[in-house]
Amino acid sequence: MTATFSSDLSGRATGLPHFWEHTVGSGHATLALRADWQAQLKQAHDDLGVQHVRLHGILGDDMGTLVNEGDTFFYSFFNTDQIFDFLLSIGMRPFVEMSFMPSALSSSDQTIFHYRANVSPPRDYAQWAVLIRKLVRHWVDRYGLGEVRQWFFEVWNEPNLTAFGSGKQSDYFELYRYTVKAIKGVDKMLKVGGPATAANAWIDDFLNFCKANDLPADFISTHHYPTDAFGKPGDDTVTQLADSTRSILREQTRVVRKKAGDLPVYYTEWCTSSNPRDPMHDDPYAAAFIVKTILEASGLVQGYSYWTFSDIFEENYFPSMPFQGGFGLLNIHGIAKPAYRAFQLLHELGTEMLPVEGNHETVDAWFVRGDQRSTLVLTNFALPRHPIETERVSVALKSAKFATMASIQRIDLEHGNAKRHWEQLGKPEYLSVATVDELKGLSQLLSEPVPVEEEAGKLNVEVSMPPQSVAAVHFSN
Repeated sequence: MTATFSSDLSGRATGLPHFWEHTVGSGHATLALRADWQAQLKQAHDDLGVQHVRLHGILGDDMGTLVNEGDTFFYSFFNTDQIFDFLLSIGMRPFVEMSFMPSALSSSDQTIFHYRANVSPPRDYAQWAVLIRKLVRHWVDRYGLGEVRQWFFEVWNEPNLTAFGSGKQSDYFELYRYTVKAIKGVDKMLKVGGPATAANAWIDDFLNFCKANDLPADFISTHHYPTDAFGKPGDDTVTQLADSTRSILREQTRVVRKKAGDLPVYYTEWCTSSNPRDPMHDDPYAAAFIVKTILEASGLVQGYSYWTFSDIFEENYFPSMPFQGGFGLLNIHGIAKPAYRAFQLLHELGTEMLPVEGNHETVDAWFVRGDQRSTLVLTNFALPRHPIETERVSVALKSAKFATMASIQRIDLEHGNAKRHWEQLGKPEYLSVATVDELKGLSQLLSEPVPVEEEAGKLNVEVSMPPQSVAAVHFSN
């Protein structure tokens, strides 16, 4: 059976700001001092248009931001300067996650990740405020107030989880109180927000706390993954996602959008799953999930930060396998995954979305108009263990004024999928320079002609869509 859609291109368009380009996630802040990390971030900025990057642990001991000898504190902001100097040099900015706790201020030895990031509350909130004020004042002095006013300061990371602290609201709210006052004490126009929670938690309580205590909140930030609250503890990703629903992130985002009222909403983490070693992160499945999820979030958020841009990432350990299910859009060698190509297709879209009529269990369609060209975007996507087949998709474009020839770019098992070729090579753990170059070439998006039929004042496009695939059909304006 054919999946049938139509769009009247004379209809009223809605804006499509590229909110997904606002921020992208990374891991441990010290990774940003690596040359390969920097090269990959610049590539992501140039190819995908990402504007900010968010890092864990900018205050951690290995950054040297605050250390002590006895009762004497020593502040050193050199390493943060190296990172932020680089970001500004390539046209990017930080989305500053104010974490984790320097040991000099920690109230316990509770840590997370292999690099032992301390996640306890400060034993002295006043001294925490001194650190925050000194650091932010330093950045204003170094980069200028006009620049730093364009940054975002997010207080902590997932405080509702015991892995990142006590999990108690009261502890987080006290941390937010001291942090926001310290930052606003430098300049009231600096943007501060939270609660930076996992699974869309605490939004109402956070806003009520700020209102009751006359504390500013310039934006709402939170995280979600399609695996959140589905399945049972210990279930693998496939089982968790099988129990999820196909547009769950859109439904959750709508709830958060309503709770946030007039405040901007920034999702500072989301991904195809929360599993740091998930083979689907490397597969075309991720590309189809990304395109569908992002286009469904249009109009709901101001920023949607994918976790993460690179497999140069070591919360648990640093694997050498080229494709090992890491969160990244790029693997450790800088080879683009299908997910990266999905963001590339999205970056090249215009900024006006036309309404599309039609419905199908696995196929979705959008039409986006740009200055130079317009694009029909198609996905054929289903969650694991849900039925999906190759589908013939037919789209009628009414009031179209395009030539009857278009081009198509695909992401699927055979297109834009370097992992597929690596598997055919026998899954080597270590790659030669020549093999890296070969796989980078095979990961590229290719454009092919696609015929368009003209009939009774409309253009008809037919495309075959394999399971877990993306197609972009481009028309010159």
